[in-house]
Amino acid sequence: MTLFDLVLRNMKKNVKHYYLYFFALIFSVALYFVFASLQFDTTVAERTALSGSMTSGFKAANILLIIIAGIFIIYANSIFLTRRSKEIGLYQLIGLTKNAVAKMLIIENVLLSFGALIVGILTGTVVSRLFLLLLLKVVGIQETVQLQFSMDALKSTLLVFTIIIVITSIQMIRKVYKKTLIQLFKADQATEIVKEPKGIIAAILAMSGIGLIVFGYWLSGHMLNQFLLLNMLLVLFATIFGSYLIFRVSIGWLLGRIRRMKKGHMSLKDSLSIAPLMHRMKGNAQSLTIITTLSAMAMTMIAISYSLFYSNEEVTRQLLPNDFQFSEETSAFIGSIEQLKQFEERLTAEQIDYERAAVHAYPIELSLKEAEVNEMVREDLTAHVVSTEDLRYLGYDWNDDYTALHYSMLYWAFKDTKMPVDVELSDGEKLIIHEFSGDNIFNLTSFEANLVVSPEQYERLKRYQSGEESPVRYAISIPNKQLEEAQRIFEEVVEDEVLRHSTYYEKYQSMRQSSGLMIFIAGFLGLVFLISTGSILYFKQMTEAEQEKQSYKTLRQLGFSTQELLSGIRRKQLFVFGLPLLIGLLHSWFAVQSANIIFMTDVTIPTLIAMAVYSLIYLSFAVLTMGYYKQVVKQSM
Repeated sequence: MTLFDLVLRNMKKNVKHYYLYFFALIFSVALYFVFASLQFDTTVAERTALSGSMTSGFKAANILLIIIAGIFIIYANSIFLTRRSKEIGLYQLIGLTKNAVAKMLIIENVLLSFGALIVGILTGTVVSRLFLLLLLKVVGIQETVQLQFSMDALKSTLLVFTIIIVITSIQMIRKVYKKTLIQLFKADQATEIVKEPKGIIAAILAMSGIGLIVFGYWLSGHMLNQFLLLNMLLVLFATIFGSYLIFRVSIGWLLGRIRRMKKGHMSLKDSLSIAPLMHRMKGNAQSLTIITTLSAMAMTMIAISYSLFYSNEEVTRQLLPNDFQFSEETSAFIGSIEQLKQFEERLTAEQIDYERAAVHAYPIELSLKEAEVNEMVREDLTAHVVSTEDLRYLGYDWNDDYTALHYSMLYWAFKDTKMPVDVELSDGEKLIIHEFSGDNIFNLTSFEANLVVSPEQYERLKRYQSGEESPVRYAISIPNKQLEEAQRIFEEVVEDEVLRHSTYYEKYQSMRQSSGLMIFIAGFLGLVFLISTGSILYFKQMTEAEQEKQSYKTLRQLGFSTQELLSGIRRKQLFVFGLPLLIGLLHSWFAVQSANIIFMTDVTIPTLIAMAVYSLIYLSFAVLTMGYYKQVVKQSM
């Protein structure tokens, strides 16, 4: 039998262990190839308003994909090598040299990896059209775009995954040459010496894990001050190190106390769940911390991108409350009175309904230095006073002294402010603010504070006017069904390209494309995160199942049924899969809440939807694991 024949026989024998790894590898290659194709294909970017950001987005996605795939492949390869340690030792024992064994493993690795590479590229070529249609769908483009086969994408994919194959081959060489025969034969039997945490120090460390995470969650909601960067680093450290302590110390301490409480008289379920966890606590702590962190990152990325996509229309309307805007004083974003007249004439001629409102405003000085607001905004502020009488078209119908400060740029700083708030006018008189709002009054005026008051207050506050009255701004509102046609007319009237893209309709389309691109990339990167972390857990549990096979055989011989054994194993899997998911969900939830400064709407629903979908797919790996354990238990007799 030649070395190559031996390689083929080994691959056939190990196919049941490789299939999920092979699938994950194919998926990573296919996705990388698709993203690279979209990155290098200029026809896609040319049809959108995202030419630069699309190329940059796919380039960043490819880098992340390389990191994720690289870590996953190297980690999975390490697990497989540990599992095959006895096999490697046997080859040396029957007379094969270390050089021959290393060659055999490298040939096997190259065949498997390049097989996955070829299948992945072919799969990527086939599904790239589907990915393109999906991308165009989420960015709101109805046109048909042809995606050409990209040689640049092919070269990039071959280069990246060839480097990863070289790294895994070096792993194999080190395994063969660095390990002795005794180490190889005992590798799959290696368990940790159980050292139950004892004394007050163990209890303090156990509580510290929980305490650090709670502190991280609390700090994530109080980061907005002059120490923002330091606070972010502290939150990151507290949550990651706290997670490690929970897996490494807190769980071990808790399991040790449970065992002592039962005075060693543990049930079958306890023996099949608590004992294996305690014997592998150190190794599990490291991998479970990594999986928890990666899961939290993936869920946060997906939740934030989906939230932005979900709230796109509402956010756009907050930034541009008027469909079209004109002013006596023109700017890069506002049309002139002459353009307004031409626009109205064309709208009337083409029988498009519209409503026009003239909005007046004047500036006053407000002082927030003594106000009970976030310390970052305790300063003097110039606000433009606007009457609700002029804003009927936006739905304002207050007739009392209700006052609202609209300032979208600093809305995040006012979000948690307890209302009402007293601010000072120029002569020291108090003015009560009943509401802080992130909605603009005028289009694209995020840096302009507007004070919306009743008509009576509007007249009363004129004595505090600190400058000339603002130029009158005219707002044009169009029914949604005619908005696209009105946009076409506006572009014919206005020659300036910047002004053409400063309307509600254009900004909505642009933001939809941006958020659509983000959710497209985040969704598939999250899927790679998910498959990688789920597969790593699955591979580790496969290895543990094989190591515990003799124990299952003994228990079966003592009369325990398959279902009795599986009930204990389920409890163990509940910990292995459930706890990282639960902590990851909590990490992600608080991360999204702390990132609320980028949202102007409530993102609870999209966040929960994203987490639910992620959790369902993640738990499918637990189902696969239980299926494998069931097979091992049945075959143990």
